[in-house]
Amino acid sequence: MTTAEFVVVANRLPVDRILTPDGDEIWRTSPGGLVAALEPMMRSVDGAWVGWAGQPDLDIAPFTADGIRLLPVRLSADEVEQYYEGFSNDTIWPLYHDVIAPPQYHREWWEAYVSVNLRFAEAAATAVSKGGTVWVHDYQLQLVPEMVRNLRPDVTIGYFHHIPFPAHGLYAQLPWRDQVLRGLLGADVIGFQRAQDATNFLAAAKRRLGYETKATTIALPDGRRPLVKAFPISIDTTPYRELAARPDIQARAQEIREGLGNPKRILLGVDRLDYTKGIRHRIKAYGELLDQGHISVEDAAFIQVASPSRERVDAYMHLRDEVELAIGRINGDHDTLGHTAIRYLHQGYPREEMVAMYLAADVMLVTALRDGMNLVAKEYIATRGDNRGVLVLSEFTGAADELRQAVRVNPHDIEGLKDAIMTAIEMPRSEQSKRMRSLRRRVLEHDVSAWSQSFLSALGEASRERDGAAASR
Repeated sequence: MTTAEFVVVANRLPVDRILTPDGDEIWRTSPGGLVAALEPMMRSVDGAWVGWAGQPDLDIAPFTADGIRLLPVRLSADEVEQYYEGFSNDTIWPLYHDVIAPPQYHREWWEAYVSVNLRFAEAAATAVSKGGTVWVHDYQLQLVPEMVRNLRPDVTIGYFHHIPFPAHGLYAQLPWRDQVLRGLLGADVIGFQRAQDATNFLAAAKRRLGYETKATTIALPDGRRPLVKAFPISIDTTPYRELAARPDIQARAQEIREGLGNPKRILLGVDRLDYTKGIRHRIKAYGELLDQGHISVEDAAFIQVASPSRERVDAYMHLRDEVELAIGRINGDHDTLGHTAIRYLHQGYPREEMVAMYLAADVMLVTALRDGMNLVAKEYIATRGDNRGVLVLSEFTGAADELRQAVRVNPHDIEGLKDAIMTAIEMPRSEQSKRMRSLRRRVLEHDVSAWSQSFLSALGEASRERDGAAASR
């Protein structure tokens, strides 16, 4: 097998398998920030991507798509249930999101997680060239850095954590807490979304494993000093700006307004249907504003896009029931024949339609209870070349560290959330423009290309240090 200088390891491949009506198999590039971030770089280097094809029990030989070598990892239906839906999304996800839902701890899920992580690590170790680089992504693969280090001590290893990393008091609940820390410490560079996440990780390594930490490094018994710091992720702004400038997309935005009865203000929420996103809180706040007469269905319309997510996990099934019941009650109390209080859309949409919605929306509501970054906030800003619109942003998102001209809110404070919504609805155009110009400067300058370059330069520095240490021995 031909090896690669640079290997990305992620839970999913950057393409989705589509079966045509004729029974042919085609691979379509996946939506999402990680793919957009790494695709150009993968083409410019000698790169390969290790990941799961997204469907159980598929045996697929390595292949090339869009100029990137893809190395599929096979998962059985049981492994999807235990490693992915179980340990990744019913243990790690809720624990790392401040136990908003109770994590489930099952030994068989952990055993599946270890087994699958080893399979990913072996695929990466086989794929990477001598002295090459492996970049591992996210919470599904936290053991992979150490496993690759054991298999291939000659390579440079990076790890990027896309979700929050919890404070030690919460992290310490995890029965396998030390194993996960050691897994991550196999990397030379460990990146997080926020400085606080990096601090939490450093504290856990010091308290649990007794390692000495200094600023952004950890001194390990093997002499390595991994770099631990924040590298806030972003988006590729170009497609959003280009779509927002298209006359047909602008016309579609006007159609959306007309379809809602031309209200004075349109509010928009765009989320996966996930308990971390604060959807229930914003619906409650909006319902109270209607009940109290601060807004009316004739003057304001709220669109909530809630794309389907993890529909086989119990917590998500309950969330969907709660959200739909709450919206049904509010609409029943406030709808007229011509106007709907909350237009609820439980489906995903292509990027063109999302950009039209962003252009139609006067107020963007991002009220996550906990979020590693939240790229929707940055997408909204990227589309607003008119310097109009107001972003209401939870202080518990990674994006809040960067987007300081948003209307910041604590989503647990329903009265504060109501005040923030009214501030956004009533904000004068001059203030909207001032805030949006500042927000756009930040997002356009710190785009996904800048993110990947900053991480890769840190990896390059780590690689040079390893080479220097090896030469001096």
